[in-house]
Amino acid sequence: MKLHAKGKLKTLAALALLSVTLGMETTVAVAADMSHGADNFYKSDNVNSQTVKFKNIYGMEVTGTLFTPKNMDAGKKYDALIVGHPFAAVRQQAANLYATKMAEAGFVALSFDQSFWGESAGSPRGAVLPDVYAENFSAAVDFLGTRAFVDREKIGVIGICGSGGFAIAATKVDPRIKALATVSMYDMGEYFRTGLNHERTAEMRNKDLATAAEQRYKTVETGQPVYGPGQNDPVFIEAKESNDFYQTERGKVASNDRRTTPATYARFMNFHPFIDIETISPRPILFVVGDAAPSRTYTDTAYKMAAQPKELVEIKGANRIDLYDRTELIPWDKLVSFFNTHLNTHQ
Repeated sequence: MKLHAKGKLKTLAALALLSVTLGMETTVAVAADMSHGADNFYKSDNVNSQTVKFKNIYGMEVTGTLFTPKNMDAGKKYDALIVGHPFAAVRQQAANLYATKMAEAGFVALSFDQSFWGESAGSPRGAVLPDVYAENFSAAVDFLGTRAFVDREKIGVIGICGSGGFAIAATKVDPRIKALATVSMYDMGEYFRTGLNHERTAEMRNKDLATAAEQRYKTVETGQPVYGPGQNDPVFIEAKESNDFYQTERGKVASNDRRTTPATYARFMNFHPFIDIETISPRPILFVVGDAAPSRTYTDTAYKMAAQPKELVEIKGANRIDLYDRTELIPWDKLVSFFNTHLNTHQ
């Protein structure tokens, strides 16, 4: 099929093709799908933002962005929210968008880079340590709860994708978190134990653990961590969805290649965020999930195991990553009403 010159330019502009490297060798072109209001890097004229730093209980420095409504009332204490980014992401990917939108609605909102990622401390880079990931939500509560303009009795959490699991783990042991919402929640522990549809056999897990163990020897012998494969590689079931976001202009952040240290994946085998999830009650949980997301199995399981009060919101036709940044699909009004209601209800 031939295109006129004008049509060619229009097509090229619409596709905004970028080169994507999978692993270290294969290069493909991926189009940026900006439909349904995709706006990961959204900025608001009604919100102020500033970079902040705080330490977790282990003394590791965490870097975040604090979003506040403009024209805040002097002396008023505001409800506050903490927003966690997807696993192997940074706060500029999904978390800042959610924090900005919630600040527009009148909340003080804090996003942060998990330890070992982005601008937060931690070595080796890309390391997997779920206990520290969960701890950082409590460290964020420490930070917000000591701000003069925050009501420390009214702090909630939004966990996106992998952070949904980490946020559940944090909320179970930190009663200062008064309300929790998960969006496209992923149980990284169960993924590495059994996969999305129980496709990961014991043999596969044992092979992965043997590889990770051998990489530990290599790390000790060379003094350098072993990296790869990346989270965007075809080995991951939802890699195409991920690449459509992380490796195009839609959500790409140059400093984040999403490479992890595979030996540390073994730590996910011992990560079971849903055990004792019922103990979060009577604090409420809102589960938001796309009905077309293969990973919705994790949300369904958590919802079934959680005690009341709980609520499940399904977004028709949405996959997991659609709810990262497609502003026309994300249920902003529901998130706002959920936290307005429950942060102002004594638990």
